Amino acid sequence: MTATHPTHGARGATGVHAPSAKRQWAEGLTVFAAVSLMIVSVLDILRGIMGIAEDDVFVTTQDYVFQFDLSAWGWTHLVLGAIGVLVSLGLVRGAMWARVAGVVIAGLLIIANFLSLPYYPVWSVVMIAFSGFIIWALCAPRSHAGAER
Repeated sequence: MTATHPTHGARGATGVHAPSAKRQWAEGLTVFAAVSLMIVSVLDILRGIMGIAEDDVFVTTQDYVFQFDLSAWGWTHLVLGAIGVLVSLGLVRGAMWARVAGVVIAGLLIIANFLSLPYYPVWSVVMIAFSGFIIWALCAPRSHAGAER
């Protein structure tokens, strides 16, 4: 008599195990983080350019503890945005250094946006929320891709 043994994983047409839902979820979060970081970084670059040009879009507050020159905030956002674009490109390629750098850059973006709340309040809160989602997506547990292949 022959016995059939159940397989532990669905095989596709090529005979290779299909990725599990956990792995697809983890890869989706990485793509989400990469795209979100790219968008946030490009918008931060544009915000930096507006700050350097001392655009009239920004609100001026008299009594804020963290009062800095608008041009200094512009350069800060421009540099963080440029680094964020490079890191998001690394995330698309799946580099581990980019995951770590993405968390660091998103954290710095949260701090920079918090400190510049009086200059552009609503946008700062939106950017803080997006950066928080980026950190969450990059810190979500990943399945081991090598163990499933």
